[in-house]
Amino acid sequence: MELFDVYSLFDITPVRGEDCYVWDNEGNKYLDLYGGHAVISVGHSHPHYVDRINSQLQKIGFYSNSVENPMQQELADKLGQLCGMDDYQLFLCNSGAEANENALKLASFHTGRKKILAFERGFHGRTSGAVAITDNEKIIAPFNAGHEVEIVPWEDIEAVEKSVASKGVAAVIIEGIQGIGGIYVPSPDFLMALQKLCRDTGTLLILDEIQSGYGRSGKFFAFQYADIEPDMVTMAKGMGNGFPIGGVLVAPHIKPSKGLLGTTFGGNYLACAAGLAVLEIMQDENLIANVNKSEKYLLSKLRKSIDIKDIRGMGLMLAIEGYEKIAGIRQELLFKSYIFTGVSGTYTMRLLPPMTLNESHIDCFISSLEAAVDSG
Repeated sequence: MELFDVYSLFDITPVRGEDCYVWDNEGNKYLDLYGGHAVISVGHSHPHYVDRINSQLQKIGFYSNSVENPMQQELADKLGQLCGMDDYQLFLCNSGAEANENALKLASFHTGRKKILAFERGFHGRTSGAVAITDNEKIIAPFNAGHEVEIVPWEDIEAVEKSVASKGVAAVIIEGIQGIGGIYVPSPDFLMALQKLCRDTGTLLILDEIQSGYGRSGKFFAFQYADIEPDMVTMAKGMGNGFPIGGVLVAPHIKPSKGLLGTTFGGNYLACAAGLAVLEIMQDENLIANVNKSEKYLLSKLRKSIDIKDIRGMGLMLAIEGYEKIAGIRQELLFKSYIFTGVSGTYTMRLLPPMTLNESHIDCFISSLEAAVDSG
């Protein structure tokens, strides 16, 4: 049987990981500044993470959501404590797309409305509703295109106001920091104006923190730089450090009922063990403080190194936009300096490293980046 060939792959086979490094099957050691799409939050194969999952696997790995699983409440309590949103409710699922799908569904249930408002360049997943609100026609099949969706210009509050004025919009969804779209950060003023419009029209506000959440921005959630309280917050990526897990934080005014949402695998024992391990490591190693420290050091080094058109983002979710095409520089970094980076479009490099990044990792990247630019 052949694999269904949908991915463009580098000719690299990672076989081992440790902290900010991975090794391939030929023994090459790579500095990972991409974290597998912002997934590796607390470092590859962190000992506590490995021990937590291994210990749980020795007991029980899975049973469905038809029985009590106290680990789910333990995860909810720990998450509420660290993110400061302990009055919210937690629905556990398996991925970012699934988290957004359930948030959209819950918004429609709660309001009795169908329409969703999203923003240009946004990416929210590949399942039916999530892809319909994604600003990329190439990945939207005819089956997905039937959803009632409007995509408006970035930070255009007048366009939002015009759309929600009819009181026919179930929810507005916006990324805490746009990821695939190129690392664009919504301003606090815009988010506060957006929340006011939503509240005035009975529209729910969903913050997609799939990439930007779990400390990557320098706060637990990127929206926390603004004085807002979203109706829902979706999360995944760094939540499990590689183990499939996602979740929706639901404001207390949205009430559950039996059977309203559901999942077979969401919140299973192993997923909860992974999720708890991540939160414990974040707290014990003070990783959000390290994110802010590393961001400051990285930006100071970057601004003194190569000629850069723009640097966007916050914390360890950053975009470096240059004046020349980025593909050649990334190839140099990957195959000569053994450094993984990400990309957005033609001119922009994305950095999404583990939150354990330190100054020595940054120094290595800067010197390699300068060499790659000079060789180009």
